[in-house]
Amino acid sequence: MSAAGALEPLAWDPFDEAIDTDPYGIWRRLRDEQPVYYNEEHGFYALSRYHDVEAAHRQPLLFSSNHGTVLEVMTPNLMQTGMMIFRDPPDHTALRSLVNRAFTPNRIAALEDRIRRYCRELLEPWTPGTEFDYVEQFASPLPAMVIAELLTIPDADRPQAREWIDEGFYIEPGVGMINDRSITAMINLHVYLQELLRDRAANPGDDMLSALTQAEITHDGTTRRLSNSECADFAVLLISAGTETVGKLLGWAALLLGEQDDQRQTLVDEPDVIPNAVEELLRFEAPSPVQGRWTHAETELHGTTIPAGSKVLLLTGSAGRDERKYEHADRLDVRRTFDHHVSFGFGIHFCLGAALARLEGRVGLEETLAHAPQFASDRARAVQWHTSTVRGWHSVPVLS
Repeated sequence: MSAAGALEPLAWDPFDEAIDTDPYGIWRRLRDEQPVYYNEEHGFYALSRYHDVEAAHRQPLLFSSNHGTVLEVMTPNLMQTGMMIFRDPPDHTALRSLVNRAFTPNRIAALEDRIRRYCRELLEPWTPGTEFDYVEQFASPLPAMVIAELLTIPDADRPQAREWIDEGFYIEPGVGMINDRSITAMINLHVYLQELLRDRAANPGDDMLSALTQAEITHDGTTRRLSNSECADFAVLLISAGTETVGKLLGWAALLLGEQDDQRQTLVDEPDVIPNAVEELLRFEAPSPVQGRWTHAETELHGTTIPAGSKVLLLTGSAGRDERKYEHADRLDVRRTFDHHVSFGFGIHFCLGAALARLEGRVGLEETLAHAPQFASDRARAVQWHTSTVRGWHSVPVLS
């Protein structure tokens, strides 16, 4: 506020690191003052209220994903990729149906014992009285290990695959997450997965990649199998979504529960509350708080006309703190009762890896609290990510 007590001009810039450090005050003002906000510098509209964000997710043909979902890459041109996250119905519908048949609940549930073992292995170096970087040593490597297991990547190839995955999330200062280093890593990963898929097509087994190569898709009266490149697109999408979401979720969990003794102690005393805590953590600090969409027709909302061909950012992070939806929205409450949130998206583009992320989040918290029930986090020395779409931590020091 100014010296006279007046509010500063309302401005939200997804590339402003100072704002990204704590965006909630500005997001509250957006919800209250400009629920349809326009940023002239970057040429986008932003929806910040829960019901508006959810409604946009329900209208994928109006708020389209096929021009990209990250502000830096959104253009009037359609995305040239087979990834279904960038496809609209009917193409998306057919792809999602096939993928759902390969990425089954049973296949996910079968990973629980392996996830628990990975958690214990990663936590073992964290001994009483010692400091541990929860993100670098646990939250970041865990999902990459689980994805490698899910895709049954050969043991000898896993270190290289993990390196490509890590590089794929490299953020170049002044450039962001779309840079030569990250793009090269993802290309290398895609090429490797295509080779792996060719082998699975010739020698199928009881694994998800084999299921993808064998499954058939029917579209416009024609039945076919996915191409090798389409299968690899799906695998890269799963790796990207699964790695990023879980790593950020667990990083936020460590930071917040390491600060709030009462919330952490509730989970220590009552482990049955942990699944609900995972949902509350996702609501409170969405790992991916901004999703881009492209309007295919003119629409009006709250008295503002959004033209066809506009970039629209859906602020799921703001939606999770909307007081119109959640009472005491700015308070973390692991016992909170609520119907759902939009941190995994909503509608046809609901996060494909949500069930896996929830499983890893639950098991990760169970094992962390069993290993170090009284841990504390150090926000002052934590190092934050800054991107236009993902929000989380590079490093979170914790002490048992």
